[in-house]
Amino acid sequence: MFKDMIKTIVEAYGPSGRERTAAEVIKAFVAPHADKVYYDALGNLIACKKGVSGKKIMLATHMDQIGLIVTHIDDKGFLRVSNVGGVSPTVSIAREVMFENGARGVTSFETEKKKITEAGMPELFIDIGAKSREEAEAKVEVGDVAVYAPHFFEMGRFITCGALDDRLCCAIAAEAFNTMETEHDVYAVFTVQEEVGCRGAGPAAYAIEPDLAIALDVTATGDTPKCAAMSVTAGNGPTIKVMDSSVIVPVSVREFLKKCAEAENIPYQYEVLRAGGTDTSAIQRTKDGVLAGCISIGTRYIHSPVETASMDDIENAVKLLKAALRQKVLPEA
Repeated sequence: MFKDMIKTIVEAYGPSGRERTAAEVIKAFVAPHADKVYYDALGNLIACKKGVSGKKIMLATHMDQIGLIVTHIDDKGFLRVSNVGGVSPTVSIAREVMFENGARGVTSFETEKKKITEAGMPELFIDIGAKSREEAEAKVEVGDVAVYAPHFFEMGRFITCGALDDRLCCAIAAEAFNTMETEHDVYAVFTVQEEVGCRGAGPAAYAIEPDLAIALDVTATGDTPKCAAMSVTAGNGPTIKVMDSSVIVPVSVREFLKKCAEAENIPYQYEVLRAGGTDTSAIQRTKDGVLAGCISIGTRYIHSPVETASMDDIENAVKLLKAALRQKVLPEA
């Protein structure tokens, strides 16, 4: 079942720069449906299915999640940390975390001088139950990265877990890739290091040279109490990106996705994100430029252990992506 695939993918370990465990999970889902599956030098996972049109479409969705990297282990065995990606110290306090080797711990902060609302990354630490540096070093090394321990659950038609950003979209891309009908060559690229500067997507696009690229990512919503105003509501359809702080999507690509949605009676919303960016921008600037757009899922509480999204939006995003891949005529500049 699709939801089972989502759960399996979002629960996999894979912070920026250490995506291979998550990549192997995704690879198991797409490999049976691909003509070729491979890793590039940066670690992007690329699944390719050949068509007959001579045109190439690139799907891009990032595998990496935010994390906490160990910078120092003190004499009592507590781990001092720094952020990998956009980690909020306040959101990261009193959380269960896990490392790639299975070691687990809990986070807290120095309470002598700070209140929880004042604590920053220098005050944050991880307790793995060690009584000394030596005992801690038997489990964890400086440079190891912890992520929020995953806890996937359902709330009606909503699902909640850490790493929905962006494993949720990895599952959407995998589902569309596995069941699509298309005349084009399709490259499903599960990218690395998006959370630390969109580092993986550009080199992948440089090698593929797509005629069209569609990125998939999460975006903020404006539907929770007293949040910043934004015209995206979770459950009202996947979004078609217009602009964020890193990219302006070409009108031809926006209109292409809009027509695909309307032809299939798929609900959609427009997304204008005031801050933040996606792999779309890195792909767009590759070589002499690539026509690139983005389908996003409105997600509440992004970069937290309880990221929350609507299954209705998720399922409609699969439909929209498959509708786009079916089109014989692709947008032009």
